[in-house]
Formats: sequence, structure tokens, C-alpha cells
Amino acid sequence: MDKPSNRPVDWNTLVQDNEKKLYRAALAILGDPHEAEDAVQDAFLRFLERSPRDLEYPNAWLMRVLVNGCKSRLRLRWRRVEPLPETLPVPGPEEREELEEFYSLPPEDRTILHLFYYEGYSTEEIAGMLRLQPSSVRSRLTRARQKLRKLLDNPQ
Repeated sequence: MDKPSNRPVDWNTLVQDNEKKLYRAALAILGDPHEAEDAVQDAFLRFLERSPRDLEYPNAWLMRVLVNGCKSRLRLRWRRVEPLPETLPVPGPEEREELEEFYSLPPEDRTILHLFYYEGYSTEEIAGMLRLQPSSVRSRLTRARQKLRKLLDNPQ
């Protein structure tokens, strides 16, 4: 995670250090660039509203708020998953197929895979963010890998 600090959090540094990481996580969970941007803004707004300036791990707090916010967005009735947008910068058709398979996974699986592989969090850290037991995170990670492997081996 991030380094503990006893001094107040600098807003500009916090945003610069976290905006891309939070956006990637939100995009992986939600599958929509516009919703991902909104989710990141909501996470930063919650930080400002709650003003937890003396947090020991502000980056982890932000990620936790973001993941919970994304889960709330997924529960909304009007939300629907659409195909991967054409505007995403994907170099080739093979990678595009892999991304579409990834986005076809349930949001819970995408969340676990993204946090573990793309953000580099340990299963213990993910468990803390998602309020799960580390053993649950490991088993979900295993199942998500198996689902993704099956999708990639047997494309529709």
C-alpha cells in the first residue's frame, strides 16, 4: 500500500498520484469510460466532504471508496452493460477480443482481477478494501482466473 504519514495530505499530490490508478480500476469494474470518470470524481469528492486529512493510508482509503462506489453504481436499475466502445485505444484485434472477454466477466471477478494483477495489491490488501476474508479473495481470484481462461480458450 502507500506509506504511512503523520502530516496532512496534500490535495494536488493525492490527485496526481491516484487519478490514473483509480480510473483504471473503475473502468475495469464498470466497463464504461464515462461512468469510470464519474466514479473517480465521486471518490475524490467523498475525500473532500469527509476531509480525512490525517489518514494513515489515504491512497488505500480512496481505492476502497472507489470500489464501493462502483459496486453501488452496478446495482442501479438503469445501468446496462454495452459492448466495448470503439474509442478505446486497443492496438490490435487480438487484444480487443481479450478485453471483451474480460469485460464479459461479472463485475466482482473484474474487480478482483484488476486489483490483483493491474494494481498489484495483495490478497490481504484486497480483502481489506472489499471487506472480505483473505481466503475468500483467494478463492474468488482462482474462480475468476478459471472463468477468464475458459472464455479465452473457447471464444464464442
